[in-house]
Amino acid sequence: MGLPTRSASPWFALFVLTGITTVGFIDRIIVNVLVEPLKAEFGLSDTQIGLLTGVAFAALNVGLGIFVARLAERRRRLSLTAVGVLAWSVATAACGVAGNWIQLLFARIGVGVGEAVGLPANQSVIADYFPPEKRATAMSVQMLAPPIGALLGAAGGAYIANTYGWQMAFYVAATPGVVFALLVYFFVAEPPRGQHDTGDVETVPPFSAVLARFWRLPSARHMVAGSALASMIGFGLNAFVAALLMRKFGLSLVQAGLFSGLLASAPGVISITMGGMLADHFGKQRPSTYALLPGLSLLLAVPIYLFAISRDDVAILLTCMGLAALFQYSYLGCTYGTLQNMMHARSRATASALLNAIYTLMGGLGPLLIGLISDRFQLGGSDGGNALAWAMGITALIYLWAVVHYLLAARHVSEDLATARTG
Repeated sequence: MGLPTRSASPWFALFVLTGITTVGFIDRIIVNVLVEPLKAEFGLSDTQIGLLTGVAFAALNVGLGIFVARLAERRRRLSLTAVGVLAWSVATAACGVAGNWIQLLFARIGVGVGEAVGLPANQSVIADYFPPEKRATAMSVQMLAPPIGALLGAAGGAYIANTYGWQMAFYVAATPGVVFALLVYFFVAEPPRGQHDTGDVETVPPFSAVLARFWRLPSARHMVAGSALASMIGFGLNAFVAALLMRKFGLSLVQAGLFSGLLASAPGVISITMGGMLADHFGKQRPSTYALLPGLSLLLAVPIYLFAISRDDVAILLTCMGLAALFQYSYLGCTYGTLQNMMHARSRATASALLNAIYTLMGGLGPLLIGLISDRFQLGGSDGGNALAWAMGITALIYLWAVVHYLLAARHVSEDLATARTG
């Protein structure tokens, strides 16, 4: 009996790959909502929590992801995706059986290894399914995975942990990955490389050529820098929202998980979707929109977030954090879509892996930075809730650095896209 007929529908592929990215995000961030139970179980500091939620995940993810991407430029990409999804799901389940801090740390490293195998090639698959003028929109749909995953991981994880224990939260989070691994392997067709692009789509450029293209195009350099900084801040802030609500405002685990999930999901969905659609709409006439829109959105987010984090009223804090989130995530689809358009058809998996490596490394530093600052304030006599709020507010200021890069990128996007089409 042979394999089932694989579908070549772009929207079905996008649905499955978005589902996989969502599952990956759940497995990556579920530990965020379990900060307080894990602190109590293993006696951890905020710095150790920062390592667990960030650096541990990034430890092997960075280099391995690039290696796998180079392999994906020559092999069936979706087979690698299936293997990676299955691997990180097993590692997530292993977190639930960890008996001490070291075992949990290594299980988290395993989740990062699985994602390094399962995710690098997916954006290149989407880029081959959709033409250039629709890629920011398609990437924005895939980038709905973080907010959807945040809601499911935070709210669902908190409820399961509160009802059945933190171990069960890891087991449940691991289950959907097995289903999606089978789905992508058996039912999604591998699209022809560069079917919507012109020029040579068979030659695989060396890794040095991918790096050179990023460096040669000023808008690409600045968009990578800006999005890396935004990723670091976003991961860091989201890692501690539930802990802040519990420490400073006395919310229960379930309440904190629900609110932190809603904050990272509902406004994020609007921000990401509208960001990609608006960029594609206005970018036809004014390509600078692809960088200008994220830059201005992040600039608006900063003062709103700072006002929110300084409030002692939980209702005001949640409302203003939600408002800030309407602007915080617009950079995702715009950046991924634009950078994919700047890449050679046979270097997109490598480019995506390189970007993911940078984002994962920077994202890993975000929680660690906040944890270190929070511990320092606590050593100075601040209570846990206020110390964490101050740490989150200080870190949010780094968004302004990201804004500068996006505004600089906007000056070169049009010229660089034209260069990429001919080069």
